[in-house]
Amino acid sequence: MSGDAVERVSLAEKLALVDRYWAPKIVGELNGQYVKLAKFSGEFVWHKHDSEDEMFLVVKGELTLKLEGRDIRLREGDFAIVPRGVLHLPVATGEAHVLLFEPKSTVNTGELDNELTTASEWI
Repeated sequence: MSGDAVERVSLAEKLALVDRYWAPKIVGELNGQYVKLAKFSGEFVWHKHDSEDEMFLVVKGELTLKLEGRDIRLREGDFAIVPRGVLHLPVATGEAHVLLFEPKSTVNTGELDNELTTASEWI
């Protein structure tokens, strides 16, 4: 592998390009996985991913992952992995900046197809 393929990625610079809530943007790829950045505000939608695990890392703000029977509160620097098949609802009080690590096949709304479903694009 050539060292000239290695690039620096600034989370702050990439997050400045994210212009909609709940619409993750791709900022990297490795081993069949995408690294995505997103801005969250308010409630998303209850959903699950039947075939993919999903990692949420909070870069800025706070995020609550509502699960059946309990909530997980994530602060800056915290992350959680939601296993495939687990129903979850991301909720951000204020604005949260989140790094997602997930398989390339992952759709933001899981098995749902609604007005919040968006195809991820590179920034």
